[in-house]
Amino acid sequence: MAQKIVTTYTDDLTGEESEDVKKHTILVDGAGVEIDLNPDSYDKLMDALKPFFKAEHAQRTRVSLLVKSAGKATKPSATSGAGKQNTAEIRKWARENGHNVNDRGRVPAEIREAYEKATK
Repeated sequence: MAQKIVTTYTDDLTGEESEDVKKHTILVDGAGVEIDLNPDSYDKLMDALKPFFKAEHAQRTRVSLLVKSAGKATKPSATSGAGKQNTAEIRKWARENGHNVNDRGRVPAEIREAYEKATK
């Protein structure tokens, strides 16, 4: 007996079927959802989020909003681009203010919070 399995990919926004649909994970404040979108719907999502990515505070705390596609970050996160510069600034500030911070790896939340309070 032969068996044929057919997988249908459906865009969660439009309901349209397409082979171009990909699963995207969206995390906000530690809670997340997975949504299946075709490239056009994904572009609409990114356009809707653009103002939040450009907000000054979002530039410094991009890890609070992370959009992933197939395991890869689609927007800069705290580990790339502007985030590296910010991390370097935080490390420098921490050392100058008596905090112990490693040269590599994640900067502890309490040091980030202290930096935020001191630089606002």
